Amino acid sequence: MQALLEANLPVEFACVISNKADAKGLEIAAACGVPTLALNPRDYPDRAAFDTALAAAIDRHEPDLVILAGFMRVLSDAFVLHYERRLINIHPALLPAFPGLDTHERALAGGVKLHGCTVHFVTPVVDAGPILAQSAVPVLPDDTPDSLAARVLRQEHRIYPMAVRWFTEGRVTWRADGTVVVRGLAEAADSALVSPGG
Repeated sequence: MQALLEANLPVEFACVISNKADAKGLEIAAACGVPTLALNPRDYPDRAAFDTALAAAIDRHEPDLVILAGFMRVLSDAFVLHYERRLINIHPALLPAFPGLDTHERALAGGVKLHGCTVHFVTPVVDAGPILAQSAVPVLPDDTPDSLAARVLRQEHRIYPMAVRWFTEGRVTWRADGTVVVRGLAEAADSALVSPGG
């Protein structure tokens, strides 16, 4: 989230919302002059009621894009479908490999030689939405989950703002098969970036 706020994107960040009142992100956002809101799930009778309240709080700002960053709750199908094609997330793995939690540990246990991160549109199936951008890093022989996570995080901070910029510039096109293409990626062709080109 901090990387997004500091990326000088051509957007207005309407609000940063957390399900934890003590989240560091709220403090960072406030310091950047962005309105903040904390909603405690315990104040609601069930997940559906919380998601309804969360959607109502978001909708007050009429966002073009909803960006998840460290929001570690599985959102209901109704919530996800309400923001269809305008809800994105970043995942610390090269999806579809290693969805869910403990991605770095699982990558090391699996013996993969490349690991990374994925920006994707959110769908009701967790970590299975259309891929917007990916960045890969090598897995080194002496890597630990922490060292690998640190290298992946640097790429997360690089590609998440880039993906948001593509969206705001109208460069993201949906194909009939439900995948997405980003137009005009020649500038990234020689970098570590991997993305559905077009």
